[in-house]
Amino acid sequence: MTAQTQRVASGVSQLDKLLGGLHIGDNVVWQDDAGSLAWEFCHNFILASQAQQRPIIYVTFDRSPKNLLDKLGNLAHYQGLTILDCFTWGKGQGSEIFQRFYQENEAPCRVEPMNRPQDPGAVGEALYALHGELSGDVRFVFESITGMSELWGGEEAILRFYGHACPRLYELQTVAYWIMEKEAHSTRLKAQIGQIAQVVIELSIKRGTTSLTILKAENRSLESQHQPHNYWVREHTVVFDQQRRATGLVELGLRLKELRAKKGLSQTELSRLVGVTPSTISQVESNHIYPSLPALLKMAEVLGVEVASFFSESAGGSRRLVFSSEDASEVRLEDLPEGVVQALLLTPMDFAGKAEPYIIEVAPGGSVPSHFFVHKGEEVGYLLAGRLQLKLRQAVHNLKAGDVVYLTSEMPTQWTNPGRGPAKLLWLKIS
Repeated sequence: MTAQTQRVASGVSQLDKLLGGLHIGDNVVWQDDAGSLAWEFCHNFILASQAQQRPIIYVTFDRSPKNLLDKLGNLAHYQGLTILDCFTWGKGQGSEIFQRFYQENEAPCRVEPMNRPQDPGAVGEALYALHGELSGDVRFVFESITGMSELWGGEEAILRFYGHACPRLYELQTVAYWIMEKEAHSTRLKAQIGQIAQVVIELSIKRGTTSLTILKAENRSLESQHQPHNYWVREHTVVFDQQRRATGLVELGLRLKELRAKKGLSQTELSRLVGVTPSTISQVESNHIYPSLPALLKMAEVLGVEVASFFSESAGGSRRLVFSSEDASEVRLEDLPEGVVQALLLTPMDFAGKAEPYIIEVAPGGSVPSHFFVHKGEEVGYLLAGRLQLKLRQAVHNLKAGDVVYLTSEMPTQWTNPGRGPAKLLWLKIS
């Protein structure tokens, strides 16, 4: 099978359908309207690479290793992941605060410092040296072309680097994601990079609606090219409008992934509870296989839903007006310390409402090093009992019972219970 016909999953099933899958050798350029939209597609690409046990090299010019590891979350523990740090001695200017990462932290994956990131040639040599240590179809994420341009002093250096790297990565049979902020570059640069790339995808946001448009796709005959496709993201799950319009039903894999994320379980945790391998869960969520009936029944039991919920937005819950305490279920808050904070979802797991109500309890003297959720909508909290301190940027806000917290785009960096008793919050996530 030739490089042009070997296909791999992007981790987003509808994108694979629109694009005809990723081909080995593809250099995929993401023209990002907002500068942050491509992250969800990169996240799912890394997740798919992990499920397929493929090595991935993440080249970061814009984020420090600590920041990137925090953003990757559980994905940072994938042993096949290598981070090439072009930030610390690049935009970080070798600052002691960034160098401290290498002195004080034991990274969960391999992190390689790039001592001369200002030199495009040295960066290229480091890339190909890392690739030479790995086997199979290696995956790359370059974050970002914009960061490279800022460090290297202009677009000519980018064109020279990309003009050499793109054909070489193609010959090495890799798959590479290249991120660029669309409005930060000239029309000439975008045209020349697009001419060399195998795939070019534009991500836009207008009036709060995000859309994806395939501008170029070599070796494919696509009816969907140059047509915008609206999508939205929930808990790293990318959902396109046509997925819901087609039959009114939701793909089983997509729904399983959505419910698992809502429950706060990783693929490995769910596989252990169901009695299957993590690879099985990954393949089901990617719609590559269907689970056996016993496994499907066990998944429903573990997630606390009816089996019908895997095939529709809601198993009738959206028509209900009253929910009992039996409908509530405990959920895991990802990357937060167990025993310090607990969360109870008050509506059924398969209830598709615009608001998700939780009871969140923080133990006496407990401290939570980040916000409860990674959420892009509004959030409202009402302190039912106890005391809490909320840290937002450099400000600390003291809350007592009866106080209300209203968040829009802000995200607290710490919650602390300074009292002797538990602090209880009624918390609403609003989509």
